Amino acid sequence: MDLNQAYYLVHVVEKQGFSAAARTLGIPKSRISRHVKTLEEALGTRLLNRDSRHMSLTEEGAAYYRHAKMALECMVAAEAAVRQDKDALEGSVTLSCSVGVAQFALGRILPRFLSDNPRVVLRLQASNDYADMIGDGLDLAIRGHAKLLPDSGLIQRRIAKVPWHLFASPDLARQVGAPASPTALDGLPGLALGWRPGGSSWSLAGPDGSTASVPYPVRLRSDDMVTLKQAAAEGLGVVALPAYVCTEDIATGRLSRVLPDWTAGAPEISLLMHERRGNPPQVDALAAFLRQELPGVVSKVDGE
Repeated sequence: MDLNQAYYLVHVVEKQGFSAAARTLGIPKSRISRHVKTLEEALGTRLLNRDSRHMSLTEEGAAYYRHAKMALECMVAAEAAVRQDKDALEGSVTLSCSVGVAQFALGRILPRFLSDNPRVVLRLQASNDYADMIGDGLDLAIRGHAKLLPDSGLIQRRIAKVPWHLFASPDLARQVGAPASPTALDGLPGLALGWRPGGSSWSLAGPDGSTASVPYPVRLRSDDMVTLKQAAAEGLGVVALPAYVCTEDIATGRLSRVLPDWTAGAPEISLLMHERRGNPPQVDALAAFLRQELPGVVSKVDGE
């Protein structure tokens, strides 16, 4: 096995192209292309589908990439294992999550991890779009889901259930009243998470196990929770958000719970990582840190 060829292929995949990989490594594009072509000839199969504009892994290429990345990371781990300072974590970790998780959860705990591990570099991809862990070169991903995630060959570790509540400005919440039934929401404007058009309704669960679905006219759609919270605080409508996102707003009186005896769902978030041995120590350390610290943040509800 020529580790140089594997090294170049991994960079091409993670940088999503030969030109970007060449710029990162500071070498001619032709050299990388030649190494990848030699690798394909040696293996007797095409690893990449490529034309002038697009590049993607073949099925064989995806399998080779996973093993090649593992081999390279094992070499990095082997080098770290013989360093004089054996207790210090060193290297990079790439983590993906939604914008809301980044803003309202990870921002509270990641600085502590980085402060405790000054040689670790974190690359955080915050996006509400689907992230391809292989194609995007991700080590870890935090994903929310109402149902079981599909079997993707990735290790899935449950983090916590995340309660969602209805929130509005104090004036609008008083119009609904408390206690109240979901019918009190009829006709009230709503603020929808997600910018794509479509029908909208609140799916609610009561304390006695009852459920209700309440459609609402949408005043604002956005995939940014900060924008939705601000609009709700200014009285533009009722919004369903994770409880932990609004704890400070409840404490300061900017927002109030609507239908406090009802919840707007309790999806789970899970941590995903590659199913492989020999993860770099910094990846395993961050995974363990997230599983330890994140539940206390995302499971938090009003008043806690």
